[in-house]
Amino acid sequence: MPAEPSSENLNDVIVTTWRAESARLVGALTRMTRDLDLAEDLAQDALVAALEQWPTTGVPENTGAWLMAVAKRRGVDHFRRADTLRHKTAELERAHAGEEAAMPDLDGQVDHIEDDVLRLIFLSCHPALTPESRAALTLRLVGGLTTAEIARGFLVSESSMGQRISRAKKTLVTTRAEFELPSGSERTARLGDVMAVIYLIFNEGYSATAGEDWMRVDLANEAMRLARMLVAFAPDDVEVLGLQALLEIQASRMAARLDSNGKPVLLEAQDRSRWDALLVRRGLAVLGRAEQLAASGDPVGKYFLQACIAAEHARAGQAEDTNWHRIAALYDVLASAAPGAVVEVNRAVAHGRAFGPDAGLAVLAGLDAGALRDSPLLPSVRGDLLERAGLHAQAAEAFTEAAGLTNNEGERAVLQRRVIENLGHRPTSH
Repeated sequence: MPAEPSSENLNDVIVTTWRAESARLVGALTRMTRDLDLAEDLAQDALVAALEQWPTTGVPENTGAWLMAVAKRRGVDHFRRADTLRHKTAELERAHAGEEAAMPDLDGQVDHIEDDVLRLIFLSCHPALTPESRAALTLRLVGGLTTAEIARGFLVSESSMGQRISRAKKTLVTTRAEFELPSGSERTARLGDVMAVIYLIFNEGYSATAGEDWMRVDLANEAMRLARMLVAFAPDDVEVLGLQALLEIQASRMAARLDSNGKPVLLEAQDRSRWDALLVRRGLAVLGRAEQLAASGDPVGKYFLQACIAAEHARAGQAEDTNWHRIAALYDVLASAAPGAVVEVNRAVAHGRAFGPDAGLAVLAGLDAGALRDSPLLPSVRGDLLERAGLHAQAAEAFTEAAGLTNNEGERAVLQRRVIENLGHRPTSH
C-alpha cells in the first residue's frame, strides 16, 4: 500500500494541479455563468475544498474532474440562492446531472474545455486593457498565479496588483467584452495581442526591469507554458510557432546567465555547456516547423525572425563561432518588418560584431535623439561599441550613464564593472 503523501508534498500536488487545471476550470465556468468574477470565485471555492478534503480523503484519480464537479455544485447552490438569476439554475443543473452519484469523466468534453481556455486567453488580452493589465490578468486567470505571486514578479505591492486586476475585470464588464473567440481579421489582430502579452511576461522573467534579481525564472517558465498552449491552438501559424521557438531557445541560456557567485554573465562570456540542451532542441524543432510553413509562402513576422536570430546563437558551439553576418542580415529584415528603437539598438550590436564597431555606431547614429530616453539599453550598447573601438574614456561615460538609468541591481553591477574596466585601461603604446 503506497505511503500517504506528507502535508508538504500534498500541498505541492494541489498547487501543481491548480496551475494545470485552473484555466480550464475558470474558462468552463465563465462559459456557463457568463460572469468572470463568479467563475473565478467558484474555482477558488473548489481549490479551498481540495485543501480541506484531500488531506483526509486522498488525492482523487481525476483531479480536474473533481475540481470541476465541486465548482459546478457550488454554482448551482449560488444560483438557487439568487432569485434574480434563477433561470440559470436549469442550465447549470443540466451540466451537473449525475455528479452526486459519481465524478464525471471529462474526456468527452476535452475539445470544448480547451476552447474555453483559448477564449479565456483572448478575454484576458482584450484590446480595452492596457498591456500591463493584460499581463496581470493572463497570469491570474490562465496561469493560475495568486495576486501575491504576480505582484512579486512585477515588483509592486500585493494591494496595487489586486487593484490592477480588479480594474481590468471591471473594464471587461463595462466594455461588454464577449466570451467568444474572435474571427477573421479581428482574430488575427487579437492573436498578436496575446503573443505580445506572453512575450512581455517572458521578457520580465528573462531580464527583470527592476529589483535585485537578474531574472525571475517563474515568470519566464509561465510564459513558455502559455506559448506552448497557444501553439496547441494555432499549430500552423508561423508567428505563434516562432514565439514558442524564441522563448525556448532564449530560456535555454538562463542557467548560464549567472556565475557561481550569482553575478550576471553576458551572452558572449557564458559557459555554453550550461545551456539547456533539451530546450535548445525543442526550440529548433519548433522553428523547423515554422520554417517549413514560411518556405511554402506563409508570411513571417517579428517572432519568427527573432527566433531565427536566437537559433544562430544556439547553433554556435562557442561565442567566436557565431555567424554575425547572418544575424546582421536577419536584423536588417526585422528592422523592415517591425521597425522600432529596440530593434535598431540590437541591429547596431549585430553590425558592430559583423562589420566592426564603427558600423554599429553608425546604426546608433541614425536613432532619434529621444529614443529610449529612460532605458539603459542605448547607452550600454554604445558603451560596448566604444570599448571595442578602443575609445575607453567615452565607453566609461556611456556605461556610467546606463548604470544610472537601470532599476535592476544585477544589471547595475555589470555596468559599473565595465565602467571600472574602461577607466583602468591603459592605452597601448605604439
